Amino acid sequence: MAALDTDTIAAIATPPGQGGIGIVRLSGPNARAIAESLTNHSFTPRAADYVSVRSAGELIDEGIGIYFAGPNSFTGEDVVELQLHGSPVVLQQLLDLCRAAGARLARPGEFTERAFLNDKIDLAQAEAVADLIASASQGAARAAVRSLAGEFSKVVHGLAGRIEHMRMLIEATIDFPEEEEDFLAQYSVPTTLNEIRLDLANLIQQTNQGRVINEGISVALIGAPNAGKSSLLNRLAGEDAAIVTDIPGTTRDLLKVDLVLGELAVRLVDTAGLRETSDVVEQEGVVRAQREAQEADLVLCLIDATRLDWQGELERLVAMAGFSEPPENVIPVINKLDLVSTADNTWLGISAKTGQGIADLVEAVNLKVGLTDQETEFTARHRHVEALNATADHLEQAETCLVNTGLELLAEELRLAHDALGEIVGKTTADDLLGRIFGEFCIGK
Repeated sequence: MAALDTDTIAAIATPPGQGGIGIVRLSGPNARAIAESLTNHSFTPRAADYVSVRSAGELIDEGIGIYFAGPNSFTGEDVVELQLHGSPVVLQQLLDLCRAAGARLARPGEFTERAFLNDKIDLAQAEAVADLIASASQGAARAAVRSLAGEFSKVVHGLAGRIEHMRMLIEATIDFPEEEEDFLAQYSVPTTLNEIRLDLANLIQQTNQGRVINEGISVALIGAPNAGKSSLLNRLAGEDAAIVTDIPGTTRDLLKVDLVLGELAVRLVDTAGLRETSDVVEQEGVVRAQREAQEADLVLCLIDATRLDWQGELERLVAMAGFSEPPENVIPVINKLDLVSTADNTWLGISAKTGQGIADLVEAVNLKVGLTDQETEFTARHRHVEALNATADHLEQAETCLVNTGLELLAEELRLAHDALGEIVGKTTADDLLGRIFGEFCIGK
């Protein structure tokens, strides 16, 4: 783990640009002294004081100062927040004064990093801070708040504790091989190990949902020319983002729109119509459509409802998109239901023109990526899923060791499983990973 820096740091903690309020944050052993020297005011912990900031006797601005005495602060150190008017010029002046008084400019994410290093939060909670700031949907924000409150960490710590307890019992028994069978029976080791694996599998499922909520997905719209891809994009986006005409081949390049479908942040990509063509520009558009379909998390394959053979059209489009057979991430969507008199309920049908079936489409997208009506409990990241999968692999090996190779290797696999869980909350995390994680934060957080 990185060594804790004892410098006093300062940064503008509000977004760039003009606003009603701007905040400069100080953290470190000299935070209070620097703030008092700039305001000529004696701060009381956790009290909002009206202060004037001056430089060489000249008034810079007036506002509010709040002092949080360590360790009862976000970073665990002495923290002062000076709230002035949100002028970039004023805030930069104040930041320069802080630096001249002995503070240094904070690195991106350094305030949250210090909170982590001072054991105010664990690594999963620290990441949840960034996830909350960057949340693109209400569901993502709610899940991030739960992770920040420690709900994800609590489950991880609980599993780690159970693994550690079993490991402790096994290691205590290794020196008495003649009692191995009695030990296994007394502590129901096979049953306990299986219960831990089942609970871990449930956590992996929840974490995958949290990752999808947090990171969002890419969705490619594919189909024949005039199938209604651009009309559907406009319907979902709530604006005329794409040009819609009756002329086949209107869309020749990729058009990307970021939006929210239900609780899911989505980058929706409209692609060129899939067909054989001699037009060089349209051919390039088809190639790009194929590449987008191959790389997307989810593919909506639009089929014109007026075509007679829906199944045949689906197979043709999937083949033109470069798939040998329909992959699991493809959702067939029958469009233009407003132009047909009957519908087949075994297919997902919509009308991009009238809005018919759009709610069903949104629900189908959420269900396809594993999101249900049940509220996602916490946000998560890809590295969390990888760590949990590694834990599951070690527990699977532990079960094999239990049957075939004895307690020594069983104890080692449990140690590795415990360490993999520790990577999530920062108990066994390399310094370079910490640098990458906190480097994603904005300066001032």
